[in-house]
Amino acid sequence: MGVCCTKEDKEKPENNGKKPKQKKEDSFLFTDPKAVARGRVEEHYEIGKELGRGTFSIVKEGTSKKTGEKVALKFIDKKYVDKEDLLLLTREIDIMKKVNHENVLSLKEIYETENQLSLVMELVTGGELFFKIVERGSYSEKDASNIVRQIVQGVKYLHSLGIAHRDLKPENLLCSGDDNMTIKIADFGLSKIFAGGQQLVTSCGTPDYAAPEVLTGESSYEKSVDLWSVGVITYVLLCGFPPFFAKTQPALFEKIIKADYSFPEPEWSFISETAKDFIRKLLVLDPKKRLTAEEALEHPFLSGGDALGTKTLQIESTMTQYMRERKKEKMNTSPTVEDPSDM
Repeated sequence: MGVCCTKEDKEKPENNGKKPKQKKEDSFLFTDPKAVARGRVEEHYEIGKELGRGTFSIVKEGTSKKTGEKVALKFIDKKYVDKEDLLLLTREIDIMKKVNHENVLSLKEIYETENQLSLVMELVTGGELFFKIVERGSYSEKDASNIVRQIVQGVKYLHSLGIAHRDLKPENLLCSGDDNMTIKIADFGLSKIFAGGQQLVTSCGTPDYAAPEVLTGESSYEKSVDLWSVGVITYVLLCGFPPFFAKTQPALFEKIIKADYSFPEPEWSFISETAKDFIRKLLVLDPKKRLTAEEALEHPFLSGGDALGTKTLQIESTMTQYMRERKKEKMNTSPTVEDPSDM
């Protein structure tokens, strides 16, 4: 089975070129009155500027009429959402309703009408992490360590709830607008509840950040796939380009499946051995030998600042080029849907 991308990964017209589905007598997704509020979100929030747009959703800034709190409002037009998308959507909402952590994007409220679903979410003003780094210009290995520590803290929390994210990548890492850069893990469209020892089998995620066992689809896998993704993210944060790169997708898959990567000069000349060791212990072919989130937090790269390199990392040009190429790839990629049997 091929690798799948999230439904937000490819920009399309608002109606996706699809004809609206016929309205059913019962078109509500949620029947539990405690889980969702009936009615229009506009009755409770002032609608502001558009923040983003995806395949079947638009995100706008909102302000609570009661408290004045700023939020992000995700509007989903149900007329253009097919059965498979609805399964992914309800899964994402169910997962977001369970989480409450500083490093995980929070869902505050849900409003539903016959035609529209509105998610009231925490507003994160800094945008995507990698773009924030480029905007910032330069930073240190210690800054990178602080960023990765927050990601791993969020991952540890999700794993403690029995949730594997399965699609950790730059686009799903948001940050606050201040200098402290609080990191928020977002987008649970590909997450899966694995509590009770359930293993995962569907090939999904984004190829650059997907673990080998996800790409091969030859055996089941579990939450350790998220730690492989953390290893790739850490690598990019330290040098501005990914550990696995090829001109064709088959060649890229082959490199990932073999864990064929290196620390090339001169980009890695001033990166500490502590950071390299951290990456080596995450980009491991055997999932059982990878660091767990708990073990990663105890590694000197995240716990011992004195072991880190002190040189300022000048990676804005390489990271800018990398993000530009990722955007181009997303525009040229046709997303596929997960096997419904894995839902």
